[in-house]
Amino acid sequence: MTDFVSQDTVKTRYWHALDDGRIQCDLCPRFCKMHKGQRGLCFVRQNLDDRIVMTSYGRSSGFAIDPIEKKPLNHFLPGTPVFSFGTAGCNLACNFCQNWDISKSREMDTLMSKASPDAIAQTALDYGCDSVAYTYNDPVVFHEYAIDTAQACRRLGLKSVAVSAGYVCAEPRAEFYQWMDAANIDLKAFTERFYHKIVGGHLEPVLETLKYIKHETSVWLELTTLVIPGENDSEAELEAMTQWVVENLGPDVPMHFTAFHPDWKMLDKPPTPLSSLLQARQIALKNGVRYAYVGNVHDKAAESTYCHSCKKLLIGRDWYELSDWNLDGAGNCRFCGERCAGLFNPKPGNWGAKRKAVVMR
Repeated sequence: MTDFVSQDTVKTRYWHALDDGRIQCDLCPRFCKMHKGQRGLCFVRQNLDDRIVMTSYGRSSGFAIDPIEKKPLNHFLPGTPVFSFGTAGCNLACNFCQNWDISKSREMDTLMSKASPDAIAQTALDYGCDSVAYTYNDPVVFHEYAIDTAQACRRLGLKSVAVSAGYVCAEPRAEFYQWMDAANIDLKAFTERFYHKIVGGHLEPVLETLKYIKHETSVWLELTTLVIPGENDSEAELEAMTQWVVENLGPDVPMHFTAFHPDWKMLDKPPTPLSSLLQARQIALKNGVRYAYVGNVHDKAAESTYCHSCKKLLIGRDWYELSDWNLDGAGNCRFCGERCAGLFNPKPGNWGAKRKAVVMR
């Protein structure tokens, strides 16, 4: 369990002192350097008493039960409910952030709910959830809280799901993902220009995270790209991205291409047309991605799962509602016997599209 400093503040391990009196945070590749009292870009990590502390431990922006498909994860326990929570702050600065009220919050404005890791795990179990998701903002910035909660979940037989941009350094990344069972990583684009200009980060650390998760862990991995008109939707970029995924991660990593809507500091761009998402999906399939989806739009055919061998429908989806289910109890295609990549229960869940807010006691 994490070493407490106060009720809402915990000591952290990933930092070192600099010769000029500042302390450098080594959790993510931003490497924020802080004088006494200063906070990093994420705002929830601070130089307090000559060490870096997390100032939001045990507090959340809210708790809810979501469909697992909303994370989005289409190949991890389909149809089941996932207990979801986040904190505040973010270590990136995306101009298009769709959760800016949480990720850009000064945490005291947002973190009104409190819960210990054990309380979260027990509540998730009491509500019949199969897993707990660290989401809404990036769990990189609540690293200690997420790990402690994941450990509590594992003791109760619950799985843990990370929804992250993957912008994290190697040592904390290894510690974090040993406790995760599934992850959806936001591959925001496939150019350094986009990451530097629009996200405030770099592409290469994200690619390293993807390769690490796929090849060094047993974590189930899916990818999401928010397709923004005129920024990351060119055919050339989508060709390069999907080819890289197949060559470096393999064909079984599902890709989700989701629709942008104007938000935060990017109000001048139009919403993503369905045609752009369908084009991205077709490029992915052409380049060998076996499972490609569209999101934030309604297109049942492009939301559903098909056997990569015989091409028949395996899992029908309509938004977050499941319809057809053509997997046997072992996760194989009922028509040809080919394995569908992922983690599946013998029968699909029936949670549907419901979202249930939870008040912790």
